[in-house]
Amino acid sequence: MRAVVMRDRRLVVDEVPDPTPGPGQVLVETVACGICGSDKQALDYTDEFLQASRDSGVPTFEFDPGRDVVLGHEIAARVVSAGLDTPHEPGQLVVALPWAVDHAGQIHGVGFSNEFPGGYGERMVLQAMALEPIPEHVPPHVAALTEPLAVGFGNVARTGIGPSGSGIVIGCGPVGLGAVAALAERGVAPIVASDPSKLRRDTALRLGAHRVVDPAVADPIEVWREAASPGQLLHIWVCAAVPGLLNDLMHKAPRQTTILQIGAVMTEDVIRPIVGIYKDISLQMCMVYPHEEYARTLTRIADGTIDAASLITDQVGLDGVADAIDALRNPDAHIQILVRPDL
Repeated sequence: MRAVVMRDRRLVVDEVPDPTPGPGQVLVETVACGICGSDKQALDYTDEFLQASRDSGVPTFEFDPGRDVVLGHEIAARVVSAGLDTPHEPGQLVVALPWAVDHAGQIHGVGFSNEFPGGYGERMVLQAMALEPIPEHVPPHVAALTEPLAVGFGNVARTGIGPSGSGIVIGCGPVGLGAVAALAERGVAPIVASDPSKLRRDTALRLGAHRVVDPAVADPIEVWREAASPGQLLHIWVCAAVPGLLNDLMHKAPRQTTILQIGAVMTEDVIRPIVGIYKDISLQMCMVYPHEEYARTLTRIADGTIDAASLITDQVGLDGVADAIDALRNPDAHIQILVRPDL
């Protein structure tokens, strides 16, 4: 199959072997795959990315950088065939949580594995139990936004926040915009969204933010103070990977703030814990969100609760992936770029 391969720390388009499904797995054709910030980080910070997996004792995202890796985990696909004793429906359109299990029982992140190529290629192997059928009226490439939006919705759901709460979302890519939409769905007010991109700030307003901030011009916490009620508790979702930002927020946030870190800073970072202790600040590092939020987010896309199609700012074929990733390093003009192997 044709695929965009991470090889020698750069991306090249090449022919690679087709993956083969094992028991409990299906072979799918990629319809669309979103380009995620973590894909850029795996490419730009390969050594730090792999060291983090080793240091955490979580081998799900380990791979050999000396061998080919096909990135891409925000996927929509069409079922082709299946492994032994695995029911499947050929032609069914699906999205999937991006994980798979090898013959030894080790879980791999699809798109972050030498054995399980991701959506920057024509075909993938996915775990059958991770699939969610795409409703017939939903364009399958739009359904590819299920994964990043679910991260936003899921990490709002894990807090149980309701109308009495207030929120700041820092970083308005697809994950951050999912968090904005989730807060609006729960009646949270005020919602402040911060991003350097005017396109992304305008989109946050459309999805339910009450105030938006260019962090180069104003401090989102000060904007929140102007809009919040006296004594109102604050949650901050950090959907950006900016070294030093967490420590800055700890110093500026009011007492009893909860900060949820979603953006993956790849380098060493420094915080001053005593500041957070004096202010009774809660820090939560976010990886796994409530599983049911994935299917619920697909339902939100299907019923129009969130206009996922409007977040797609470009679509490229395999030959355009490297340039698209370069464009997303300065994302003033983009929210979500999709990889479409058929283009």
